[in-house]
Amino acid sequence: MRLSYRPKVRFHGSRAPRSAWPAIGNDEDEEGNEVTTIERWLMHRAVWGAAAIAMGAVALPACTPLRVVSHTVSVDEAHVPVGEYALDAEHWSITFDVEHLKYSRFVMRFNRARGTLQWKPGGLEASSVDVAIDAASVDTKVPLLDKMVKGPDMFDAATFPTIRFVGKHFVPTGPARGKLEGDLTIRTVTRPIELDVAFNGYGRNPLTHADTLGFSAHGTFSRAQFGLASWYPAVGNDVQVRVEAEFERPAPVTPSNPE
Repeated sequence: MRLSYRPKVRFHGSRAPRSAWPAIGNDEDEEGNEVTTIERWLMHRAVWGAAAIAMGAVALPACTPLRVVSHTVSVDEAHVPVGEYALDAEHWSITFDVEHLKYSRFVMRFNRARGTLQWKPGGLEASSVDVAIDAASVDTKVPLLDKMVKGPDMFDAATFPTIRFVGKHFVPTGPARGKLEGDLTIRTVTRPIELDVAFNGYGRNPLTHADTLGFSAHGTFSRAQFGLASWYPAVGNDVQVRVEAEFERPAPVTPSNPE
Protein backbone atom coordinates (compact mmCIF):
# COMPACT_ATOMS: atom_id res chain seq x y z
CA MET A 1 0.00 0.00 0.00
CA ARG A 2 1.38 3.43 -0.96
CA LEU A 3 1.27 6.12 1.67
CA SER A 4 0.64 9.65 0.57
CA TYR A 5 1.36 12.07 3.38
CA ARG A 6 2.45 15.66 3.55
CA PRO A 7 4.07 16.65 6.87
CA LYS A 8 3.03 19.89 8.53
CA VAL A 9 6.05 22.13 9.02
CA ARG A 10 6.00 25.54 10.63
CA PHE A 11 8.12 28.23 9.02
CA HIS A 12 9.21 31.51 10.53
CA GLY A 13 8.16 34.36 8.28
CA SER A 14 6.73 33.32 4.93
CA ARG A 15 5.27 29.79 4.57
CA ALA A 16 6.92 27.45 2.13
CA PRO A 17 4.71 26.39 -0.81
CA ARG A 18 3.19 22.91 -0.55
CA SER A 19 4.77 21.95 -3.84
CA ALA A 20 8.14 22.12 -2.15
CA TRP A 21 7.35 19.08 0.02
CA PRO A 22 7.34 15.58 -1.48
CA ALA A 23 4.83 12.91 -0.65
CA ILE A 24 6.20 10.11 1.56
CA GLY A 25 5.83 6.66 0.09
CA ASN A 26 7.69 3.76 -1.52
CA ASP A 27 8.76 3.20 -5.09
CA GLU A 28 11.29 1.13 -7.00
CA ASP A 29 14.36 2.21 -8.91
CA GLU A 30 15.48 0.84 -12.26
CA GLU A 31 17.08 -2.19 -10.59
CA GLY A 32 14.01 -3.10 -8.56
CA ASN A 33 15.30 -1.75 -5.24
CA GLU A 34 12.75 -0.14 -2.98
CA VAL A 35 13.27 3.62 -2.80
CA THR A 36 11.15 6.02 -0.80
CA THR A 37 9.82 9.09 -2.56
CA ILE A 38 11.86 11.34 -0.26
CA GLU A 39 15.03 9.46 -1.22
CA ARG A 40 14.19 9.87 -4.90
CA TRP A 41 13.52 13.59 -4.31
CA LEU A 42 16.87 14.02 -2.58
CA MET A 43 18.65 12.19 -5.40
CA HIS A 44 17.05 14.52 -7.95
CA ARG A 45 18.22 17.54 -5.92
CA ALA A 46 21.76 16.14 -5.83
CA VAL A 47 21.76 15.57 -9.60
CA TRP A 48 20.51 19.08 -10.34
CA GLY A 49 23.01 20.54 -7.85
CA ALA A 50 25.89 18.72 -9.55
CA ALA A 51 24.65 19.93 -12.93
CA ALA A 52 24.55 23.52 -11.72
CA ILE A 53 28.11 23.28 -10.40
CA ALA A 54 29.29 21.79 -13.69
CA MET A 55 27.62 24.57 -15.68
CA GLY A 56 29.27 27.15 -13.42
CA ALA A 57 32.65 25.54 -13.96
CA VAL A 58 32.15 25.71 -17.73
CA ALA A 59 31.17 29.39 -17.52
CA LEU A 60 34.12 30.42 -15.32
CA PRO A 61 36.69 30.62 -18.12
CA ALA A 62 34.50 33.23 -19.80
CA CYS A 63 34.84 35.54 -16.77
CA THR A 64 37.80 37.79 -16.15
CA PRO A 65 39.86 36.07 -13.45
CA LEU A 66 40.69 38.04 -10.31
CA ARG A 67 44.32 37.40 -9.63
CA VAL A 68 45.54 37.18 -6.09
CA VAL A 69 48.38 39.66 -5.80
CA SER A 70 51.04 40.12 -3.16
CA HIS A 71 50.99 43.82 -2.38
CA THR A 72 52.30 46.11 0.33
CA VAL A 73 52.25 49.85 0.91
CA SER A 74 54.59 52.09 2.86
CA VAL A 75 53.81 55.04 5.11
CA ASP A 76 57.37 56.32 4.71
CA GLU A 77 56.76 59.71 3.11
CA ALA A 78 60.30 59.80 1.73
CA HIS A 79 59.37 56.95 -0.64
CA VAL A 80 56.59 58.93 -2.34
CA PRO A 81 57.61 60.41 -5.71
CA VAL A 82 57.16 64.18 -5.92
CA GLY A 83 54.49 65.36 -8.34
CA GLU A 84 50.80 65.89 -9.01
CA TYR A 85 48.34 63.10 -8.20
CA ALA A 86 44.70 62.95 -9.30
CA LEU A 87 41.78 61.57 -7.34
CA ASP A 88 41.15 58.03 -8.54
CA ALA A 89 37.70 58.27 -10.13
CA GLU A 90 36.74 54.76 -9.02
CA HIS A 91 38.17 54.61 -5.50
CA TRP A 92 36.86 57.39 -3.30
CA SER A 93 33.95 58.11 -0.99
CA ILE A 94 32.75 61.39 0.54
CA THR A 95 29.78 61.43 2.92
CA PHE A 96 28.04 64.00 5.11
CA ASP A 97 25.86 62.89 8.02
CA VAL A 98 23.57 64.88 10.30
CA GLU A 99 21.42 64.13 13.32
CA HIS A 100 17.87 63.19 12.36
CA LEU A 101 15.17 63.89 15.00
CA LYS A 102 17.73 62.73 17.61
CA TYR A 103 17.11 59.11 16.53
CA SER A 104 20.16 58.55 14.37
CA ARG A 105 22.60 60.21 12.03
CA PHE A 106 21.31 60.42 8.48
CA VAL A 107 23.99 59.76 5.86
CA MET A 108 24.18 61.29 2.41
CA ARG A 109 26.89 60.61 -0.13
CA PHE A 110 28.20 62.41 -3.18
CA ASN A 111 28.56 60.55 -6.46
CA ARG A 112 30.81 62.93 -8.42
CA ALA A 113 34.02 64.67 -7.39
CA ARG A 114 37.45 65.49 -8.74
CA GLY A 115 40.63 66.48 -7.02
CA THR A 116 44.39 66.91 -7.16
CA LEU A 117 47.11 66.33 -4.62
CA GLN A 118 50.38 68.23 -4.97
CA TRP A 119 53.00 66.06 -3.27
CA LYS A 120 56.09 68.14 -2.59
CA PRO A 121 59.51 67.55 -1.07
CA GLY A 122 58.94 67.48 2.67
CA GLY A 123 55.96 65.12 2.45
CA LEU A 124 52.57 65.74 4.03
CA GLU A 125 53.58 68.93 5.84
CA ALA A 126 54.60 70.58 2.57
CA SER A 127 51.87 69.18 0.33
CA SER A 128 48.38 70.45 -0.55
CA VAL A 129 45.10 69.08 -1.84
CA ASP A 130 42.20 70.60 -3.78
CA VAL A 131 38.88 68.71 -4.08
CA ALA A 132 35.73 69.85 -5.90
CA ILE A 133 32.45 68.05 -5.18
CA ASP A 134 29.47 68.21 -7.53
CA ALA A 135 26.71 69.47 -5.24
CA ALA A 136 24.01 68.12 -7.58
CA SER A 137 25.37 64.59 -7.12
CA VAL A 138 24.22 64.37 -3.50
CA ASP A 139 22.49 61.04 -2.89
CA THR A 140 20.29 60.44 0.17
CA LYS A 141 18.55 57.33 -1.27
CA VAL A 142 15.28 59.30 -1.01
CA PRO A 143 14.41 61.05 -4.32
CA LEU A 144 12.21 63.71 -2.68
CA LEU A 145 14.89 64.49 -0.12
CA ASP A 146 17.53 64.64 -2.87
CA LYS A 147 15.49 67.36 -4.53
CA MET A 148 15.16 69.27 -1.25
CA VAL A 149 18.87 69.12 -0.41
CA LYS A 150 19.86 70.21 -3.94
CA GLY A 151 17.30 73.01 -3.81
CA PRO A 152 17.54 76.64 -2.62
CA ASP A 153 16.93 75.74 1.06
CA MET A 154 20.22 73.88 1.22
CA PHE A 155 22.98 73.55 -1.43
CA ASP A 156 21.15 75.43 -4.21
CA ALA A 157 23.14 73.32 -6.67
CA ALA A 158 21.64 74.98 -9.73
CA THR A 159 23.23 78.29 -8.69
CA PHE A 160 26.27 77.01 -6.78
CA PRO A 161 27.25 73.72 -8.40
CA THR A 162 30.51 73.10 -6.54
CA ILE A 163 31.42 72.34 -2.94
CA ARG A 164 35.17 72.88 -2.62
CA PHE A 165 37.79 71.95 -0.06
CA VAL A 166 41.36 73.23 -0.22
CA GLY A 167 43.75 71.65 2.26
CA LYS A 168 46.61 74.00 3.07
CA HIS A 169 48.58 72.82 6.07
CA PHE A 170 49.14 69.41 7.63
CA VAL A 171 50.10 69.15 11.30
CA PRO A 172 51.45 65.72 12.33
CA THR A 173 49.97 64.17 15.48
CA GLY A 174 51.55 60.73 15.23
CA PRO A 175 53.01 58.21 12.80
CA ALA A 176 51.18 58.64 9.46
CA ARG A 177 48.50 60.74 11.18
CA GLY A 178 47.73 64.39 11.57
CA LYS A 179 45.30 67.27 11.22
CA LEU A 180 44.73 68.86 7.83
CA GLU A 181 43.78 72.52 8.03
CA GLY A 182 41.97 73.96 5.05
CA ASP A 183 39.06 75.97 3.68
CA LEU A 184 35.61 74.60 2.85
CA THR A 185 33.38 76.55 0.48
CA ILE A 186 29.63 75.92 0.22
CA ARG A 187 27.57 78.33 -1.85
CA THR A 188 29.31 81.70 -1.35
CA VAL A 189 30.66 81.07 2.14
CA THR A 190 34.20 79.92 2.89
CA ARG A 191 35.13 78.76 6.39
CA PRO A 192 38.16 77.04 7.90
CA ILE A 193 37.74 73.35 8.66
CA GLU A 194 40.04 70.76 10.19
CA LEU A 195 40.15 67.10 9.20
CA ASP A 196 41.76 64.25 11.11
CA VAL A 197 43.75 62.41 8.45
CA ALA A 198 45.37 58.98 8.31
CA PHE A 199 47.93 58.37 5.59
CA ASN A 200 47.24 54.75 4.69
CA GLY A 201 50.32 54.42 2.55
CA TYR A 202 51.99 54.64 -0.82
CA GLY A 203 52.70 51.92 -3.34
CA ARG A 204 52.69 51.00 -7.00
CA ASN A 205 49.18 49.78 -7.81
CA PRO A 206 49.58 46.15 -8.90
CA LEU A 207 46.68 46.41 -11.37
CA THR A 208 47.21 49.82 -12.96
CA HIS A 209 50.96 50.20 -12.21
CA ALA A 210 50.25 53.80 -11.17
CA ASP A 211 51.91 55.40 -8.15
CA THR A 212 49.04 55.49 -5.64
CA LEU A 213 48.47 57.06 -2.21
CA GLY A 214 45.58 56.25 0.13
CA PHE A 215 43.98 58.39 2.83
CA SER A 216 41.14 58.26 5.36
CA ALA A 217 39.79 61.46 6.92
CA HIS A 218 36.96 62.74 9.06
CA GLY A 219 35.88 66.04 10.58
CA THR A 220 32.92 68.18 11.64
CA PHE A 221 31.54 71.56 10.66
CA SER A 222 28.56 73.70 11.58
CA ARG A 223 26.16 74.03 8.67
CA ALA A 224 24.69 77.21 10.17
CA GLN A 225 28.06 78.92 9.59
CA PHE A 226 27.52 78.36 5.86
CA GLY A 227 23.99 79.76 5.93
CA LEU A 228 22.45 76.26 5.81
CA ALA A 229 20.19 76.48 8.86
CA SER A 230 16.99 75.11 7.25
CA TRP A 231 14.99 72.41 9.06
CA TYR A 232 16.72 72.90 12.41
CA PRO A 233 16.24 71.38 15.01
CA ALA A 234 14.64 68.40 13.24
CA VAL A 235 17.92 68.17 11.36
CA GLY A 236 21.00 68.74 13.50
CA ASN A 237 23.51 71.52 12.97
CA ASP A 238 26.77 69.57 13.19
CA VAL A 239 27.73 67.85 9.95
CA GLN A 240 30.21 65.00 10.12
CA VAL A 241 32.40 64.53 7.06
CA ARG A 242 33.97 61.17 6.22
CA VAL A 243 36.40 60.66 3.37
CA GLU A 244 38.13 57.65 1.84
CA ALA A 245 40.34 58.53 -1.09
CA GLU A 246 43.05 57.23 -3.37
CA PHE A 247 45.20 59.56 -5.45
CA GLU A 248 47.19 58.24 -8.37
CA ARG A 249 49.83 59.32 -10.80
CA PRO A 250 49.72 57.36 -14.06
CA ALA A 251 52.73 55.21 -14.80
CA PRO A 252 55.04 56.74 -17.42
CA VAL A 253 54.58 55.35 -20.92
CA THR A 254 57.67 53.55 -22.10
CA PRO A 255 58.21 54.19 -25.81
CA SER A 256 58.50 51.07 -27.87
CA ASN A 257 61.73 50.38 -29.73
CA PRO A 258 61.42 51.30 -33.41
CA GLU A 259 61.89 48.40 -35.71
